[in-house]
This record gives sequence, structure tokens and C-alpha cells, in this order.
Amino acid sequence: MKKSIVLLSGGLDSAVNLAHALRESKVELCLTFDYNQRAAKQEIKHAKALSEHFGVYHKVVKLDFFNCLNNSALLNESIEIPQLEEEQLDHIETTKKTAKTVWVPNRNGIFINIAAGFAENAGCDIIVVGFNAEEAATFPDNSEDYLRAVNKALEYSTLSSVKVVSYTQRLNKIEIVELGKRLNVPWKYIWSCYYGGEEMCGECESCRRYFRSLKKSGVEI
Repeated sequence: MKKSIVLLSGGLDSAVNLAHALRESKVELCLTFDYNQRAAKQEIKHAKALSEHFGVYHKVVKLDFFNCLNNSALLNESIEIPQLEEEQLDHIETTKKTAKTVWVPNRNGIFINIAAGFAENAGCDIIVVGFNAEEAATFPDNSEDYLRAVNKALEYSTLSSVKVVSYTQRLNKIEIVELGKRLNVPWKYIWSCYYGGEEMCGECESCRRYFRSLKKSGVEI
């Protein structure tokens, strides 16, 4: 059986990918990155809970240098995070503006390359990430093209040709929740909010997509 490392933010997509990875590989490690994002404490807390629930070792990697990349609303609290209504989620021009506001420069590229180092060192074949079709429309680093490109690069940057996979790459959020239901994902351990308050705000785009998908799939939390 192949061995894997899962990039686990504690959100819907990474949680479902972790549950799926456990059926496809031997998951050696869940990696969570603390890059001084607003939701860092909550993401770490929920990722740890998910890892413990599934019996996988969890490691937090601190990336303080992201403080230099402060043009993102996720890192700079002086920049307002857009709040959307549910009916705006499918309006591409609106969500493109939101995506630009919360974009963190090369975040997924940096995360994947760090994970590739851990994977090669541990003899793991796969890095599992939480990409999805819904957000790929506005975040190019969620797209299939990006996945193919990063895997091509890893053929050169790792001797073992570590591969990145996402079991939700072609799914929208509703389909991801449906998959999560089949995999018995514990919804109480998921944090899908851009903010780091005591509870999810319910109004940022990430929250709106998450709660809409739960509602349409008949999931109550």
C-alpha cells in the first residue's frame, strides 16, 4: 500500500480528503501550516481533532515569513474580508473579487513544496490536498492544470517523484459533503471560516459555501 501525507487545514475539503486517503493509502502524517492567518488557532485546533479522530499523527509547521506577504485579507486585519449572500456564490465576477482579496501569494505552491520534503524524507509516495472544482473557478491553484503542473515539477525536485493528489478535484462542495457522509466525516471537527472567532462567522465566502452545501445535503451540525 502507498504511503501518504495529508495537508490538513481543518476545513471541509481537507477533512474529506483525509478520510478518503485512509482508504487509499497508509497516512503517515497530517500537516497543518500556521502562517499567521486569522483562523490559525481554530484551524490548528480542528485539524488536531480530525487527526486524533482518525488516528493519524499531526504536525504543525510554523511559517512566520508569511508576515511579509501582507496584502491578503487573511493575513492583514486592516483589509476587510468580503461578506457574501448565498445567492452571490455563483456570480463569477463577485467571487473573483473576493478571491483576489483573500489570495495569499503562492500559498499552495509553498505548502506543497514543504510537504514534498516531508514526504520524500518519510518515504511517502503521495501528498493529499483539498482541491475542488467549485473554487478552482476563481483560485487557479485549485485547478487540474495546476495539479498537473506541480506534479511535473515534483518529478524534478524529488528523487522519488512524489505525487500530489486530490480526491475532490472534480467535485463541487455539495458533492464533497455527500462524499463526506459516505466516509463518516465528523462535521463537528470542521472549521471552514476565514475568521478565528469562537464560532464560524457564517458570512464570509468560505462559510457560505460550507453551510450551503450542508443544507443542500441535509446535514445538521
